[in-house]
Amino acid sequence: MTICSEGNVLKELLQLLKLEKIEENIFRGQSQDLGFGNVFGGQVVGQALSAASETVSLDFHAHSLHGYFMLAGDATKPIAYTVDCIRDGKSFVTRRVVAVQNGRAIFSMAASFHRQEQGSEHQDLMPEVDGPEGIESEVEMVRRISDKIPKPILEKLLCKKPIEIRVVNPMNAFNPKIMPPEKYVWFRAIDKIPDDVAAHRYMLAYASDFHLVGTSLYPHGKTFWSPDMQVASLDHSIWFHGDIKMDDWLLYVMKSPWAGKARGLNIGSIYTRDGKLIASVAQEGLMRVRKK
Repeated sequence: MTICSEGNVLKELLQLLKLEKIEENIFRGQSQDLGFGNVFGGQVVGQALSAASETVSLDFHAHSLHGYFMLAGDATKPIAYTVDCIRDGKSFVTRRVVAVQNGRAIFSMAASFHRQEQGSEHQDLMPEVDGPEGIESEVEMVRRISDKIPKPILEKLLCKKPIEIRVVNPMNAFNPKIMPPEKYVWFRAIDKIPDDVAAHRYMLAYASDFHLVGTSLYPHGKTFWSPDMQVASLDHSIWFHGDIKMDDWLLYVMKSPWAGKARGLNIGSIYTRDGKLIASVAQEGLMRVRKK
């Protein structure tokens, strides 16, 4: 999948996440080049969940996943996903997925699926933040500072995106300053998505990797673009709590409670616009200071 496309970018993303079955419990997914050379971590998480979902009855919906990034993926090559059907129970189904590229495992994930049940409910309240109206999108932000961005990179950043992202409290990439370890991001698909429970879940899995690891850099006045930093996702966990509509505005509340030993922990809560908590996310990232 190319960096910039003239076609329907949302349809292309859905096709990217909807894998090709090449053998029983073995699937193949193409790779997306976002301009970094390596595969975007959210792509691998979303495709792995898509592969697992293909082996599960429609009566069961993913309620949690836990994955580890082991090697950087090559954005120019496809990825094979092998699903191990560990258990099929009456209420829960368990799957293990391994993503392989060039004969080596680059990502592993365990996922659990639950048959719909009713039970007692409570949740954290959504914080009061601005938006999404009146907050500039990431593309608009790039246009505003385009004179500071090298042309080859600028072209990639200005591509039409399948998911619109609006950061409430962005860090200035060219003049970062120390900020509290909290970030608020509105996001949604740019058009309607088919009414498919699994598709909305693996689309959310894809989007959940944007911005999360950078939250632990806020209190250190650093960004993903800081030349003295090596930043990467190490693992990724998601708990799905409710119905997900990726084509409606969602608020991603991110906090980093700890950083140390060249790692940073990031916790995310995803709310609907009316305040319903629909997913929780956790991720530890590498935040290594490069030696001169």
